[in-house]
Amino acid sequence: MSIEAPERVDAPPATDRLATARGARLATSDLLLYAVLIAASLGVALGLAAALLTATGHDAGAAFSEMWDGSFGSRSAFFTTLNHTAPILVVAIGACVAGRAGLINIGFEGQFLIGGLAAVAIATKVGGSSFVVLPLMFVAAIIGGALWAGIAAVLRYTRGISEVLSTLLLNFLAFQFVTWMLDRQYLLQGPIYPGAPKSDLRVESAMIPTKAQMPFLSEGSDYILQYAVLFAVVIALVAAFAIARTRWGFELRLTGLNPRAARRFGVSAALVGGTALIISGGLAGFAGAAFLSGIAYRVTPGFASNYGWEGLLAGFVADFRPMLAIPVALLYGAVRAGGGLLTATGVSTNLVGVIQALIVIAVTLPALYMRRRARRRELQTVERA
Repeated sequence: MSIEAPERVDAPPATDRLATARGARLATSDLLLYAVLIAASLGVALGLAAALLTATGHDAGAAFSEMWDGSFGSRSAFFTTLNHTAPILVVAIGACVAGRAGLINIGFEGQFLIGGLAAVAIATKVGGSSFVVLPLMFVAAIIGGALWAGIAAVLRYTRGISEVLSTLLLNFLAFQFVTWMLDRQYLLQGPIYPGAPKSDLRVESAMIPTKAQMPFLSEGSDYILQYAVLFAVVIALVAAFAIARTRWGFELRLTGLNPRAARRFGVSAALVGGTALIISGGLAGFAGAAFLSGIAYRVTPGFASNYGWEGLLAGFVADFRPMLAIPVALLYGAVRAGGGLLTATGVSTNLVGVIQALIVIAVTLPALYMRRRARRRELQTVERA
């Protein structure tokens, strides 16, 4: 009679320790270091911006004061900041979902644009009341953004093509596709007035009707607050709960930490990763519909207005954590709102863009360093294990 040795079950200590390292909150020393780096980086950025303003004949102190007044200086300014924050935050949540699966979606700008195109098609071609048109707009936008991201997901998990490359290239394809759709009257081009010279013809859609315009959450004589702000916060809360407390969230995090270990435990990296990419694209499309129905009211080739890029950066700076993405997106929204008022005071648009870019870089670089530092620590943990 032979006694069989019990089957050995190899627990993946490296994966467990890695998951613990990634899932834990930052240590106090790391938080202090991060705060110091942010403060130093912002100080350098503001110093460079001040030097640039002075060199071009502007009062740096007055310019910074205008930026503050345009972002937080009054109730109207704060609500403007919130309105800019909403689409950035929704895109950032999409970046968090993809990032937790170990994927970097660079295509938010194109997915935002495709979502807006799908929404304007419903708004201008479908009849009915607001109770019919508005939900259909958002559903169409989500589907449009999800399908556009789904192309990258299929390429990633059937052909092994990096999602970074495919989503980046799909941005250019989205721009060309939208331009083609808006340049033909039989598709989505806006009305052409009789007798208008050919040089006046614009590549843009018609303005959406009133029934397709989102009502305001609050409004006054000098301010408006859009419902998109409420939607964005709810989406962030739901995403945070789903990632932290559900089986899907666990599989998402496990896939992002170690796809090989995920397969060992019966998790399909292709299914989880593909779903994450599609969800992130759908959220970008949702942001496009919210921007269309709340602010823009028509689609142009430049409709996305860099909201996709800023949402990606906000998610990255937030370390792909939905709750942390809320204050980060608020900062990006404040930079947008403050820059808008600064432009109105006579500072050139190009100079304002440089100042905004300096502030964005100042916030992003410390996050890059902290992620690199955390990654180095994780690799050391795996080596010791």
